[in-house]
Amino acid sequence: MTVVRAQGNGRTKRRRVPRSLIKVLSPLALVGFWQLASSEGWLSDNTLASPSRVVAKAGELLDSGELQSAIVASAGRVGLGLLFGLSAAVVFAVVSGLFRWGEDIVDAPIQMLRTIPVVGLIPLLIIWFGIGEEPKIILISLGVFFPLYLNLFAGIRGTDPGLVEAGRTVGLSRWGQTVHVILPAAMPSALVGLRYSIGVSWLILVFAETINATSGIGFLINQARDFYETDTIVLCLVLYAVLGLLADLLVRLLERVLLSWRPTFATR
Repeated sequence: MTVVRAQGNGRTKRRRVPRSLIKVLSPLALVGFWQLASSEGWLSDNTLASPSRVVAKAGELLDSGELQSAIVASAGRVGLGLLFGLSAAVVFAVVSGLFRWGEDIVDAPIQMLRTIPVVGLIPLLIIWFGIGEEPKIILISLGVFFPLYLNLFAGIRGTDPGLVEAGRTVGLSRWGQTVHVILPAAMPSALVGLRYSIGVSWLILVFAETINATSGIGFLINQARDFYETDTIVLCLVLYAVLGLLADLLVRLLERVLLSWRPTFATR
């Protein structure tokens, strides 16, 4: 509801519902309607379990310890995939972004490889590395590599030439320009790529955990599918979303630390 209040100067001031409140109320309203539809029989539990059943299932899995083990296993795979994929992306982006010979050698093959669907590599990864943890981590690493590489490369190449010239004027060496000018200027683009990579990592994890997984959130989903347990499936999907949002929140906090020198962040 909008309330209009008259001011002495003839203007009106509108008091609106806070946006933060709307962001909270809209998902709660959706969950409430979902529960109502289940309670009234409009939505069968065999089609989609009610929120109350999902919460009850979460309690059961927490009591048995299965939920904690699944979260730890999936988070470990994502963590290792991010470590290897992001490290490689930084190295290749810096080499191809700073050096013309690096672009000639590195960028063209990467631009070609990024058009290949990562999940399409699953059969080859199974043939090469078996059905253990290796293909899962490699799949996640490949998925997170390209978003960070592309954004960091673009950030390095998009550095303002005036800043580079200013660094040269004050006597900075090539290494000094890279550390104090080029990489800080590319940091916003790199953090955008990092956010994309983290989002992709959880999406790829869903496919990765179909490779003979014996633990993890994907393992719970595969088990639940066989027994038509929609409450477990919905719970696992919610877990994927929550873990992804928490990871994104960490990147946002990192942005505030690393980009505190930018006016857009300093005024927040």
